Amino acid sequence: MLGVVPSATLLGVDGHAVTVEVHVSSGLPSFTVVGSPDAACREASGRVRAALLSSACEWPMRRVTVNLAPPTVRKVGAGLDLAIAVAILIASEQVEPVAVEGLAFLGELGLDGSLRSVPGTLCLTEALGDRAIVLPAVNAREAGLVGQQPVHGLASLAAVVACLRGQEPWPAGPPPATTVDPPPVPDLADVRGQPVGRYAVEVAAAGGHHLLLMGPPGAGKTMLASRLPGLLPPLADRAALETTRIHSAAGLRLPATGLVRQPPFRAPHHGASSVALVGGGSATMRPGEISAASNGVLFLDELAEFATHVLDALRQPLEEGVVRVARAAATVTFPARFLLVAAMNPCPCGHGGRPGGCRCSDAARARYHRRLSGPLLDRFDLRVEVSRPSVADLMGSARNESTETVRARVLAARAAAAARGVRTNAAIPVQRLDALAPLTAEAEDVLAQALTTGRLSARGLHRVRRVARTIADLQDSPQALTAAHVATALSLRADAAPNPSPRALTA
Repeated sequence: MLGVVPSATLLGVDGHAVTVEVHVSSGLPSFTVVGSPDAACREASGRVRAALLSSACEWPMRRVTVNLAPPTVRKVGAGLDLAIAVAILIASEQVEPVAVEGLAFLGELGLDGSLRSVPGTLCLTEALGDRAIVLPAVNAREAGLVGQQPVHGLASLAAVVACLRGQEPWPAGPPPATTVDPPPVPDLADVRGQPVGRYAVEVAAAGGHHLLLMGPPGAGKTMLASRLPGLLPPLADRAALETTRIHSAAGLRLPATGLVRQPPFRAPHHGASSVALVGGGSATMRPGEISAASNGVLFLDELAEFATHVLDALRQPLEEGVVRVARAAATVTFPARFLLVAAMNPCPCGHGGRPGGCRCSDAARARYHRRLSGPLLDRFDLRVEVSRPSVADLMGSARNESTETVRARVLAARAAAAARGVRTNAAIPVQRLDALAPLTAEAEDVLAQALTTGRLSARGLHRVRRVARTIADLQDSPQALTAAHVATALSLRADAAPNPSPRALTA
């Protein structure tokens, strides 16, 4: 007899509908899975058999063939276990076929018959259309975020069988979302001194500009970077759903409410591989760290310690906002629209060539800086040198502006960008720069001089104009960009001009 049950499998951050067909026929007892299964799918026979026996169901001692259609899509993971078990019950006449009409099944089975969580539940639910979803209870709230079909969360295969046989009613739906206060964010007021670094963080948050902090150990680079997410606004509905889909597919822990509302902050170790950062893999195409940081911040501490080929893999995602991973089995596209913040020392020892302090040779410093290619360095809108704070700053009792105060200016600047029809000023298209970031004659002269002396490339010219637009928005100046705005934007690029004074930044 034949049993047919709908389910879904995960490929990248997208779910693909799968039809699980089970045929039970006479012959020597065997269990065969066909239809492009991976190793975890092929091992379903042991899990499903033990789960059925633990749930007081019979295992057919006959020839069992499982087909996962369509065969052109690779099936990964153990999320098809529940669908296979239900299809076996139908094919062996332990459950009536009419009982599964309008239902789809997702979930991994434990040997005791328990239903275990599967990654990418949100993506899988979207792929199943308007069918009612039967899945582990721990995934019910996540599946309910789609909001287009009933969701039945259960704890065991025995409970699923009881509902299919009409012995128990299906659960009403996912539990209501709980309201949980977000964890406290680090306060920018804790940073002592560093007026240039603080201002650069504010500009980066307001305009979505990539930021590179350079300075000796103990200067506060990591402290500054960790306070940037607290300046960002909560994610809008569309961005929150996209981020939640990515985190679900990556198997990351979701908040109690199910939906990721706070901009993510990802800080991978400098030993991370290219696959860990970009995503992919041989068997399972999983999103990497840059996708997990979508709509949030990717912080790369000790930037020069990352492998050169790993850093160069960031160049295309920074420009296009997506990652295209091609493998022999499949090609997937991951979202990768993130704010890149990086920190590095001026040299391997950290003292930056200071006489009497630096222990690095000229060759060692050159090798250290060669790890950052010119094209990658050019993609940083802001490149700021920070030094260790003074004794007066460290020992004094005066506190700088708090995160709440700075955040108000950041939100106002982002609102101004949204009114122009762009997500952030960093996303202003080149063809709209003249309309959205017009220049005064004096500002054009400043940029022309920077181009003439070779301090700016064509890409750098556009980025400086976008940064100048953000600086003007923070000063509530919607008119044409002045020479002061452009000069400040140039000064926030370490290779374009000396760092500005605190008075110039706040003028």
